[in-house]
Amino acid sequence: MPTQRYFLILFMTEPRFNPMKQQFHYATITEAIAQLHRQGYTLDFNLKDGKLTAGGKEYSADEFEITDLYRYEGASDPADESTVYALVSASGLKGLLVSGYGISSDPASAEALQKMHYKYLDGLNKA
Repeated sequence: MPTQRYFLILFMTEPRFNPMKQQFHYATITEAIAQLHRQGYTLDFNLKDGKLTAGGKEYSADEFEITDLYRYEGASDPADESTVYALVSASGLKGLLVSGYGISSDPASAEALQKMHYKYLDGLNKA
């Protein structure tokens, strides 16, 4: 259990603010998803066993990077937390992954999401 707690603490750490990167903040998850769909993030991904699935197709999570993420927390319960991830592949596939609190129930998926998150933070720190 301590390993899972460490993952959640590390994963929930916010990246440093980078004034050079334009960031948009949406009031609700629905607003974020609608705007990101308008920006071309049209695939709706699910994450299972470390693989992304959308439209009946399966993709390796290693093929994708997080381009933006937005976190939302319930007003009365931190366990109501959800995160919207905007993902893009090198081949140009764009889509969204919406995760709720407890995505780490599947160890392979938790590891895949953690790797994508590290790449995202590394990109912010280089910008």
